[in-house]
Amino acid sequence: MARVKLDNYVIADAPRLGPRGWLRWIWRQVTSMRVALILLLLLALASIPGSVLPQWPQDAAATRAFIDANPFWGPFLDATGFLDVFGSAWFTAIYVLLFASLIGCIAPRAVHHYRELRRPIAATPRSLARYAPVSEDSPLAVDDAVAAVRAALRPRPGRLGALTGYRVRLDRREDGALALAAETGAVRELGNLVFHTALVLVLLAVAYGTLFTYRGQAIVVEGRSFTNAVVAYDTFSSGALFDPSDLDPFTLRLDSLDASFSDTGRPLHFQANVTFTEPGEDPVQTDISVNHPLESGDAKIYLQGNGYAPVITVRDAAGEVAFSGPVVFLAQDAAYTSTGVIKVPDVSSGEQLGFKATLYPSFVEGPFAVASVHPDPANPVIEMLAYTGDLGLDTGVPQNVYRLDESQLSPVQDEDGQPVTLRLALGETVELPDGLGSVTFEELPRYGAFDLRADPSLPFLLVAAMLTLAGLATSLFASRRKVWVVARAEGGTTVVTGAAYAPAHDAGVAGVLERAMAAASGREPSPGAEEREQS
Repeated sequence: MARVKLDNYVIADAPRLGPRGWLRWIWRQVTSMRVALILLLLLALASIPGSVLPQWPQDAAATRAFIDANPFWGPFLDATGFLDVFGSAWFTAIYVLLFASLIGCIAPRAVHHYRELRRPIAATPRSLARYAPVSEDSPLAVDDAVAAVRAALRPRPGRLGALTGYRVRLDRREDGALALAAETGAVRELGNLVFHTALVLVLLAVAYGTLFTYRGQAIVVEGRSFTNAVVAYDTFSSGALFDPSDLDPFTLRLDSLDASFSDTGRPLHFQANVTFTEPGEDPVQTDISVNHPLESGDAKIYLQGNGYAPVITVRDAAGEVAFSGPVVFLAQDAAYTSTGVIKVPDVSSGEQLGFKATLYPSFVEGPFAVASVHPDPANPVIEMLAYTGDLGLDTGVPQNVYRLDESQLSPVQDEDGQPVTLRLALGETVELPDGLGSVTFEELPRYGAFDLRADPSLPFLLVAAMLTLAGLATSLFASRRKVWVVARAEGGTTVVTGAAYAPAHDAGVAGVLERAMAAASGREPSPGAEEREQS
């Protein structure tokens, strides 16, 4: 103990906190509701960078590009965990502390609430004068009048009181009077506990979903198939505990993709007609449209986008096919003007070929520019810029299939030294300059961009969210009310005195008192009493 002195007077004896004392103090601070609210706010604020900045688990290529484009802030944010927010140590620390804080708040309060429910309610005060009492004569006997009040305060269907009702206590006084004390409102604290417990369930469900969820995106061209395996996805992300062997085996074939547009080019409807096959089952022909996914096991397959994948054939100088197949073009505007890249590494001449291409589904040429006037392929034309050199595919560094690395390439030029622009209509073949070969625009199939998502936490999140709303509504709208009724015999008549108490904002307690007094007096409640009780 340390004695604190001021002049010559002892002020207080301040105990020294040992290790256990400090741990107890820290635990009390962590489990206080104030700290729980602060941690909840910190968790929300900490999630913002994960939504704004590129994240390694979601898009490694975009994250690497962000670091390269920001030589100072990129490495700094990466080192401090802002480019993998939800896997960082500081985000995990906030998450765990919030768990501990909420559980530390809920457990003692739940125990206290349980004890309060088991403890008898307080007896009726000796004097009701401070509660603005009302008195009436009753034709009933003392015991019958109190029994009528007790019956009137029983929970009724459709009332909030039906959850717990009024707890009642009867006391016989020395003068022969019978006092009834009724109390309700424990459901308010119950709702508060349910609300905070549901918050913990939400956090647990989010953590569970983060660990076991998976999501993949794949582009499938008309007439081609996709197999549900991690290596078959264009991009795939999953939780830390997800096992790729848990993927449901199936094959999805895109038979056709229907796209409808208005005369002005406004999209009307998109639908992917697919053949879905599971092992040991007959193929099923079905469709996937916007907001109408196809379910497979615990996952759903969404139609996320669509576009054109023109089939291009490139022949080298010897006339041999160096490349042939569909190339995915990405739409750049509402008229589906699309861009794509063709890389031809296997050329007999030794120099590799690369093409930057633009597709115009409904091509028109004006005096100053060319454009597409409608998304439908009324007059499809492809314009290309050709390059020769090294595509950089042998370096071992993954490349973006939609971008052409021009650092080691040279544009194919005409006699005037200007880059050559190739223009191909559907079915047309164009010869490359300098005897480099030829390019043919064979077909124009569509493709569908599919997004497969599986989150096993969604049912738990739904239940937790519903419990959160129910608990919050109960804690906000339930009110603690107390009603007292004292019945005594005076001169051959039963005199009933009643009073009630509730928080100042609860005007409905007057309706409860009127119902109790009416029951004690053997009459009907006054008009509007029920409406006042619910107000």
